[in-house]
Amino acid sequence: MNDTQAEPQGALTIRTLAMPADTNPAGDIFGGWVMSQMDIAGSIAAVERVQGRVVTVAVEAMTFIAPVKVGDVLCVYTSIERVGNTSVTVSIEAWARRRLEGRHKVTEGRFVYVALGEDGQKRRIEQ
Repeated sequence: MNDTQAEPQGALTIRTLAMPADTNPAGDIFGGWVMSQMDIAGSIAAVERVQGRVVTVAVEAMTFIAPVKVGDVLCVYTSIERVGNTSVTVSIEAWARRRLEGRHKVTEGRFVYVALGEDGQKRRIEQ
């Protein structure tokens, strides 16, 4: 992952508006809110890949590159990086779109999800 790239990598998975209720004491959007949006997007990509339920088991990497501001449209892009026997690793990028400044990457990370069966236990992923 490269923070100087001009275009997002992966598929646009979710897009949402950063609201005042999501700010930290400095007035920027709280990092935990951004991370939760990334987790939601990653789980959508993982569910589509495994064709079933998943749970988040790890955040292997997370880099905050720039702050998200109130009014930014947060666009989260995902790509499947690795599929194991029971887990899926998803590469995730979050980009902020500002009215006058265009878009830029604000966060990137790698999240790991485990596929679950009907019984709530991990299950083998069909390759």
